[in-house]
Amino acid sequence: MKHLVLDTNVLVIILSKRSAYHWLLQDVLNGAYHLSLTTEILLEYEEVLSAKYHRSIAQTFIASLVDLPNVHLINIYFRWNLITIDPDDNKFVDCAIAAGADVLITEDGHFDVLKKLSFPIMPVASLEEFSMDKESETLTKK
Repeated sequence: MKHLVLDTNVLVIILSKRSAYHWLLQDVLNGAYHLSLTTEILLEYEEVLSAKYHRSIAQTFIASLVDLPNVHLINIYFRWNLITIDPDDNKFVDCAIAAGADVLITEDGHFDVLKKLSFPIMPVASLEEFSMDKESETLTKK
């Protein structure tokens, strides 16, 4: 089972039932993937979702997400500071590295710097890239 970290922009995209990528949220909710979060990530999720939806809806969603057995709250003990363009994005990188995540999914180009590093190795994918990987895995299993 793949272990993921989702950037906030990805969470916003996959929330809508009209999104072509809503399947990812459903898969997380159904336990198809492990999802790692930190307190900092949860606070950003809540802030962004509260601006888009009602605060109580955002809080209920966050509480439900954290209660899932495949969602793991990670403590960060080392800050890598790998993204200098937008240092606020480092919370996702630090979480992914600390959790040993298989992939960090984002639609933010700031994370492209990770693709050029030889260490630490942190695979980054857009929703489209992750979807194509899932599709190719499915075809391989047939």
